[in-house]
Parts: sequence; structure tokens; C-alpha cells
Amino acid sequence: MLDTSVQIYQGQFGEFTITDEDRHGVIAYRSSLLVAAICFGIGTAVAILIPNSTDLNLLTWLYAGFCVALGIALNKIHIYFKLLHQTLQVFWGIGCVISLGLTAIAMQNNQPLAVYIYENPLSILGVGFTFAALTGIYFKEAFCFNRLETKFLVAIAPALLIGHLLGLLSIDIERYLLMTWVVLFLIFAMRKLFQDIPSDIGDKSVFDYLARTEKSI
Repeated sequence: MLDTSVQIYQGQFGEFTITDEDRHGVIAYRSSLLVAAICFGIGTAVAILIPNSTDLNLLTWLYAGFCVALGIALNKIHIYFKLLHQTLQVFWGIGCVISLGLTAIAMQNNQPLAVYIYENPLSILGVGFTFAALTGIYFKEAFCFNRLETKFLVAIAPALLIGHLLGLLSIDIERYLLMTWVVLFLIFAMRKLFQDIPSDIGDKSVFDYLARTEKSI
């Protein structure tokens, strides 16, 4: 249940209040992160437990759910540096568009998207934009809240993707990194549910100041 009491906060550039709309935005951000983590976790479980299955199309749908949830999270996240926020959103958009194209190519080859990407490492240069956006969220959370799991995630995500792209990792190492990624992602997403809402909103006076400064330029 949302706290409807009005509380005035003192920010760096003045006083501000937190509205129900702000709270709903934070709830949407955290919920979408959890959905993305669950989709990622189920997809990983399917890939590891039934790697020889001829029908891995479920992974394509799980990836689609992951991308939608990530897009919502990037829309609702509060980041003071507007250019960084927009860059992460652009990365997500590029990754999604390229993923659609790769899905079409994979379908023409009668392959699930995940199998096509795994067998064609260069495709990571495209879908990697999506995961770069996710890593941006990890970085923001590590920087703002000093979360231990996100510090590891900032390193694990690019290490796994770049390692596979360059052929530097064995299958066992890739499997270990992927499982570690899933566990830490789920821990991160679930811990966010119990974090106080105002901390995710941040100092609204800073956002107001930056908006006024942008208009005056």
C-alpha cells in the first residue's frame, strides 16, 4: 500500500515532495527489473537443462519479455545525468531492432534466436547493445547504492558476452558465468523490492534544476 502522507524533503536546490506518481514509477521500475530477471533466469535454466532440445523457441519469447521489461525499467529509472539516461535508452532500442532482424534471419534458417546467436558470435555486436543498457542499470545501482551484487554484474555481463564473441571462454566457464549472472540478477531485483521508495526517486530538486538550466541554454 502506498504511503499517501505528504512529506517535504530538502534537496540540494530546494524543497520537494514525492507524489503517488513518483511512487508508482519506482514500483514499475522495480517490478520490470524483477520480470526481466525472471525471464533471464528461466531462459538460462531452459538453455542449460535442455541444451539439445530441438525446440528452444521458448527462449525467443522469454528474450522478448526480457526486452520489454528492460525497456520499461529504462523509462522509469531516475538518473541525474540525462545524456547517460538517453544513451542507455538508445542502446536498448538499437539492441531490440537488431534482435528483431536476427530473429527473422534465424527463422529463415529454422533456428531459435538463442541458437543462432550462440552459433554466430558476431551477432553479439548487435544484441550486445541491449545488454549494454542493462549493464548501465547495474552500474547506476552500484554507484548510487553501493550494492555488492551489481558490482559483480558490471563485470560479469560484458566479460561473458565479449568472451564468447572472441572465443576466449570454454563452455564450462560460460555456463558458470551465466549461472552466476542469473543468481546475482535475481538477488539484485528481489532486494530492490524492499528498498525504501524515496531513495530510488532521488533528489527531485536536482532534476528540476537541470531542467531549468537546459531551458535557459
